[in-house]
Amino acid sequence: MKTDLRHKLYYSIGEVADAFEVNTSLIRFWEKEFDEIQPKKNAKGNRKFSQEDIKNLELIYHLVKERGFTLEGAKTHLKETKNETLSKFEIISKLKRIKEELNSLKNNL
Repeated sequence: MKTDLRHKLYYSIGEVADAFEVNTSLIRFWEKEFDEIQPKKNAKGNRKFSQEDIKNLELIYHLVKERGFTLEGAKTHLKETKNETLSKFEIISKLKRIKEELNSLKNNL
């Protein structure tokens, strides 16, 4: 993920797509395919993604784009082992952030 989406309560679809470096159409497609993604919509119909939606999108992105799962495989995996997968993914994400921070410190020396 290009940018960190942990500073606001809600994000627009454009902000989410930019953070994941994907098209907004992919975010809308995943919203239709995965029940875990349920953004709120305002009166105009604009999607507002919560932190929970972002966490689920990170997990889906990880399964589909980084680990190479098919959409059906990712859906099955989430249904059968979501809590375990989410726990492992959160650990991996924290370790990646620590690695980035350490590399940043190393480069500034």
